[in-house]
Amino acid sequence: MTRERVSDMSKFKMIAERMKEFRKNSGLSQANIACFLGVDQSLISKAENGERSLSVEMLEKLAALYGVSMLAFEEDTLPINPLKFALRAGELTTADMEAVSAINRIALNSEFMADLLAGEQR
Repeated sequence: MTRERVSDMSKFKMIAERMKEFRKNSGLSQANIACFLGVDQSLISKAENGERSLSVEMLEKLAALYGVSMLAFEEDTLPINPLKFALRAGELTTADMEAVSAINRIALNSEFMADLLAGEQR
């Protein structure tokens, strides 16, 4: 097996582990995530176990939902500070998760712009 192949496999495993970690930390179930992404729950289970992969678009949606950058899925050395939010709801609906995702995208973009501006001022 080539180094590239081993590296791809470790990245694949890291993404699977991070998906599971972020989902659990957010208090969401695999069924919640499947509904949010419009897929079957078994795909989420297989993705978290490293048996299947999700599309880049799905990972982007999850990153926004969890309030992290896309790099957070494949880098175990990045300091991960997911955005925190509080909701008063018994159960999150897909519409609730879409709203959280949109708010998180705004917050992530704001952080990104602030970092860019800080770099210009140095």
